[in-house]
Parts: sequence; structure tokens; C-alpha cells
Amino acid sequence: MKAFASLYADLDATTSSNAKLAAMQAYFAQAAPEDAAWAVYFLSGGRPRQLVPTRTLRELAVALSGLEPWLFEESYQAVGDLAETISLVLPESPQGSNEGLALWIEDKLLPLRGAPAETLAAQLPRLWAQLDRQSLMLCIKLITGSFRVGVSKLLVTRALAAMAGLDSKRVAQRLVGYTDLSHRPDAASYLKLIAPESADEHAQRGGQPYPFFLAHALAQPVENFEALLGPVSNWQVEWKWDGIRAQLVKREGRLWIWSRGEELVTERFPELLVLGQHLPDGTVIDGEILVWKAPAPDDAAPGAVPAPSVQPFALLQQRIGRRNVSKKVLADAPVVLLAYDLLEWQGQDWRNQPQAQRRSQLEQVIKECASPLLLSSEVLQGRDWFDLARQREASRSLGVEGMMLKARDALYGVGRTKDMGVWWKWKVEPFSVDAVLIYAQRGHGRRASLYSDYTFAVWDGPPGASERNLVPFAKAYSGLTDEDMRKVDSIVRKTTVEKFGPVSSVTPSLVFELGFEGIALSKRHKSGIAVRFPRMLRWRQDKRVEDADSLATLQDLLG
Repeated sequence: MKAFASLYADLDATTSSNAKLAAMQAYFAQAAPEDAAWAVYFLSGGRPRQLVPTRTLRELAVALSGLEPWLFEESYQAVGDLAETISLVLPESPQGSNEGLALWIEDKLLPLRGAPAETLAAQLPRLWAQLDRQSLMLCIKLITGSFRVGVSKLLVTRALAAMAGLDSKRVAQRLVGYTDLSHRPDAASYLKLIAPESADEHAQRGGQPYPFFLAHALAQPVENFEALLGPVSNWQVEWKWDGIRAQLVKREGRLWIWSRGEELVTERFPELLVLGQHLPDGTVIDGEILVWKAPAPDDAAPGAVPAPSVQPFALLQQRIGRRNVSKKVLADAPVVLLAYDLLEWQGQDWRNQPQAQRRSQLEQVIKECASPLLLSSEVLQGRDWFDLARQREASRSLGVEGMMLKARDALYGVGRTKDMGVWWKWKVEPFSVDAVLIYAQRGHGRRASLYSDYTFAVWDGPPGASERNLVPFAKAYSGLTDEDMRKVDSIVRKTTVEKFGPVSSVTPSLVFELGFEGIALSKRHKSGIAVRFPRMLRWRQDKRVEDADSLATLQDLLG
């Protein structure tokens, strides 16, 4: 535990990628395989479910520290991180435990899940007393599932590859699925990550998917496309679908479905399992899971028979968090896989085939499968980039986010790279409204001392109405520069009128232009509206609070 806590401190103390690589290589070079297995899991984004309720941790920290509850809460608000706060207020152990990370996780921490309160009250103080301050903070982060450090999975991949003398793409392939909740790290799984390459490795992959190839954002004006990208004929152009990116893997007579987050989601989409009867073994397809059905009769033209088409992402959200999907949900939100790439065919890795060749074979696979649950993503045609730009204007009405541009000679890479070709996402401009900041909360990490997380509202009536109120509809924390955030923080402190725990209610005085990718009706929100990926586009210092937008503006965007 102490060695991993030391690595965490080293990673947290620098922004240099080279320094982080060196720190991880040094750790993996000396760590026992069982400890390294868990280290890879956490550094790559693995987060087991919370082991102990946060309330229990707070109550124990108050009791052991001798602080009044209000003083502990004030300390937490000042620090901004629960694990760090507890580690600072508890007495420091004179000796830190030298027992390994795996032993701590498997024998001491995981058994805490579901334990009764009296057991936790007896065991946690004994565990904490074995740890120095640095290890204690790490321990509590692991208990709460809040472990985060500035390391990407790609950086972990590079560190392992450099230490083991392997191609980083090979390590990336082996890491796929490593952080899924169904996988428990152990010495054997770690040794497989760093083992020398073998000729039969591909044949032993079971249901493991491939690392996903990701696109780069394209924000240039269309006038620059010819110079930047060359002629349209060099590119495969498709709609950018707003669903769940997924890989469908058919091997050994079984079907697996993996999300882009490398989570096994097969049981959440049981209707797609029938595809396993139509696809041959050794087939891996990349695509988008979408709700696909005919719109309600009221939405169709008089006398027309509405054809099935993609439905709003809000319908798909009903299924994302469900392990057990009811018959009603299956009927209300039926899904299909809209396929756009073929990664494996007849057991052979096709990622090194050109995009155009993979696409041609994919079309044949879909035709032979002949299932209404496996559809082909449309390839768009255009005379030039300006013609495609005109077609792109229909994105909102079609329920898509814009277009995907894929070089016809591109291979299928790993992550967001350009060494094997390139994909571009040419998204439409976001929706936007002018909204009023009404609540603020301190951030976390380096923003722990700043009010950086905001709640925004719009008016429930038009300008000039005799009586109208601000209705909250979105929260956002990104988009401001550090300088602007410090200015907003100062204004929040001066205009706070009431506090609700960590949340400050402020006198409405600040207007921001908020951007978001999608909008839908919602019964869970007071405004009746839910927006997707809200962020601050700019601070409207030129606009009065009275001139901010209203719910009517949001309702118009629903159309």
C-alpha cells in the first residue's frame, strides 16, 4: 500500500508526461505481480463500487478526530476532498503498513462492502491506524471509489510497453476489458499483460473486443476543407449517430457486446443476442446502439405510415443504467446496432485493411446476416465539401450530431491517434441559451478553494410579465478561463444570500451563454427539460439578468 501511495503522490505532483511515465515504470519494475495487477486496474480507470457509505466515514472521522461536526464540514469545504480531509484530521500513525496493495484490497477493504455499521465502526479505526497520512488518504479514496489521478489509460499502456519491451498497441489490445466490473485483477492477469508475444495469442481471445478507434474534432470553416483534407473522393462520409458506441463480438458460439468504456453490456440489450444465430464465429463489428422505431402516430403526416428511424438519446438513457430490462422498456425503447466498421472477419484481424475494403466487406456481412437488428450506417455522397455542408444542415431534424469523415485508406487505429489514418467528427454547432447563475459550489482538486460548479436557470415567463421566476435547468463547470473563474468566485462570495450545506444560493447577477449537445423532455427536472453535456460558452457581461432566455426558448429548441 505504501509503495502505491508513493506512486500516487509522485503522479499527482507533476504535469509532465515523461515524469509520470518514469514513475510508473519504476513502480512496475519493482512491484509484486499481484500488486501491479491492482495498480494497473486503478490507474487505467477501474473503480469498484463504493465499499463504505460516505456518511459512515464522516461520522467515524468526527468521532476519532474529536472535532465538532460543523468544524469537520468546514474543513471539508476548505479542502474540497473527503479522503484528504479525513487523512488530515485523524492522528498520524507513526508507522505505515508495508503490506502490499493486493493484500489490502482483497483481504482488508473488499470485505467491508455490506458490513453492518457496528462492524465498520470497529474495523475501520484499526485499519486506519496502520497507515501513514499519505497511505490513509489513498485508502479512503479506494474505499469511496473516488480514486483519480492525472494519468490516461494510454500513458499506462506506454509505461507497461516500455518496461516489458512490447509494442504499445499489443499492450493496449490486452488491456481491453481489464477494468470491467466483472474482471478481478490478479498476478496471472498482470503477467499476461506484459508477456512476450505469442503466435496463438489472437486465437485465445475469447470475447475480448479491440481497442476503440476515436475521432478528432474538426472545427475549421468548410472553405478550408479542400486544403486541409483534399478532395471529397478521398473520404468516407457518414452521419455521426448519437447513441452508445459498441463492439459486437461473435466467437466460440457466443455473442458479447462491449461499450466504448470497455464495459460488458450484453445483458442490457438482450434483443441483440439473436444476432449470434446469424453471424459466423470470428466476427467483430463496430457500430452504434440506437433506439430505432417508428415515431408516435401523432407525429406522422396524415395518412402516412411512419418508417422506423433513430429516436432521441433520452429514450436510450432509460436502458443505460439497467441490469434487468423489463418488457415495457424493451417495447418502449427497442434498439438496433447501426454498423459502420468490420474489425474481424472469419477469425482474422481486419484492422490493417483500408477503410474502404473493411466497409465493402461489412456490407456483405450485413446482407448475409439479414436481420432487422443489424443495419448499415448510411454512406453519404456529395459533389464537394460545400455540398456536404448543405446536407449537414439537416442534422438536427435527423437526430444526428453532424458527420463523420473517415479517410478511405485509413487503417483502424487505437484510441485518438493519427499514425494509422484519421477519423474526423464534424459536429454541428451546439444549442445555446443565455442563462442566469443562481447556485454555486466549490470544485475539487485544484479548484477546491474556488466556487467553480454552477447551477443555471431561465425565466418561466416572457420579458415584461407581471410575475415571473427563475427556474433551474442545468449544471455546468467547464468553459471558463482560470481568470474568469476567480472573478466569478469573488462575485459569488459577495452575493451569497443562503447556504445549503456545500451549495451557496446567490443573488442573480451573472448571465452566461450555455451550450449543450441535446435537449429532451424530462419528468425528473423542475423545468421539465433535460440538456446533454452543458458547458459555458462565454460570460455575457453585456447582458442584464432580466434579458436572459426563458423556458419558452428551451421548448422551441425541442422542436
